[in-house]
Amino acid sequence: MKINCLIIDDEPLAINVIKNYLEPIENFEVINTFSNPIEGLNFLKNNKVDVIFLDINMPVLDGINFIKSLDNPPILVITSAYSQFAIETYELDVLDYLVKPIEFPRLMKTLNKISKRLNSSSNVPQENSPESPFIFVKIDKKRMKKIFFNEILVIESLKDYLKINTLTGKYIIHSTLSDFTDLLPERNFLRIHRSYTIAIDKIDAVEGNSIEIEGLRYVIGRSYIDHVKQRILNSSI
Repeated sequence: MKINCLIIDDEPLAINVIKNYLEPIENFEVINTFSNPIEGLNFLKNNKVDVIFLDINMPVLDGINFIKSLDNPPILVITSAYSQFAIETYELDVLDYLVKPIEFPRLMKTLNKISKRLNSSSNVPQENSPESPFIFVKIDKKRMKKIFFNEILVIESLKDYLKINTLTGKYIIHSTLSDFTDLLPERNFLRIHRSYTIAIDKIDAVEGNSIEIEGLRYVIGRSYIDHVKQRILNSSI
């Protein structure tokens, strides 16, 4: 599934930064860019757009009034040099707020939020078709890896890094377990320990204070155990 993106910003350099970041990312496609927000509004009347990357301070029509003019807005991501508008825009159901200059790792977090929002709003097939839910992770300086949610077994914290164990391989990424878990579908994944998040449907057995997945046992943290067992019981009904 191609995710159609529109960039609206009165600064050509700012447009190029986001456009160049998105160019190598599979499934995200910039279908048009505008430095004039009025032209962007006209484009939206006749074209399907999934995501708008939108500046705030623009002549003629600023970003906030642009959003208010939309009857059925797509996913909205604010790109601004100023942070003081964040609270006001979140009240308009903005998905994320990126402060310029935008760094690539920060944008990747936004792209994963976008994928999660779009996946959760549609019926998700079980096989790894192009519509299957996924997340992109940066596994080295130049390579982004697509990982399907239904292939993940366990995510393990290694201090400032994570090890993602999947059905097809293991990947080390730079992230915290809390941040990464927040990007996963809540109904499918469960934090069981300060060091582990697991896929509920990959659990083979529960014994005492541990969970078995693919022949390996993972201890349930003492502060997590009541919540974990309740979630597992509810998922088995």
